[in-house]
Amino acid sequence: MRVYVPVTLSGLAEAHRTGELGTGPLVAYAVTPALREWYLSDDIEELEYAALNRAALASLRLLAADAGAPRRRVVVAADVSDGAASAAPDRGADPAALGEVRLAGPLRLAKAASVHVDSADAEADVTAAAEALAAADGGDDDARFVVDGAEDHELLWYATQEIPNLVEPGQ
Repeated sequence: MRVYVPVTLSGLAEAHRTGELGTGPLVAYAVTPALREWYLSDDIEELEYAALNRAALASLRLLAADAGAPRRRVVVAADVSDGAASAAPDRGADPAALGEVRLAGPLRLAKAASVHVDSADAEADVTAAAEALAAADGGDDDARFVVDGAEDHELLWYATQEIPNLVEPGQ
């Protein structure tokens, strides 16, 4: 099963240093039955793209909570066994939890298939979106528009061998 783990560049740097993402349980996103039903598609690439975008929004939430993190959304795509990820049964119908799964323990960075990161030109929009997120969650349409502005930026794809260049610029 492919999972998409939301992190920040700081979190990715820590994972690069330790070899593991998080300590568990770890929140990730995947193609779940609820996501399939919501997205109304049988195309696995479209469904995985939807899961990636859910993880990008979760990364934005991490940025909103960490003012010191560089203002770029980061998602690590990894392959895990089907039994390693489980949907939270009490949150299955919650629209905010579509595609959300939990990994019981840390995820070894060696299981990563790729990393997806905002480009530098997205930083201003991502910064504004992180600042507007609470208001958007509260129903403010103008703030929702600002948050959607970050979603207009496609995350760039990086091979796992490029992680050192992402977390230690100038190498």
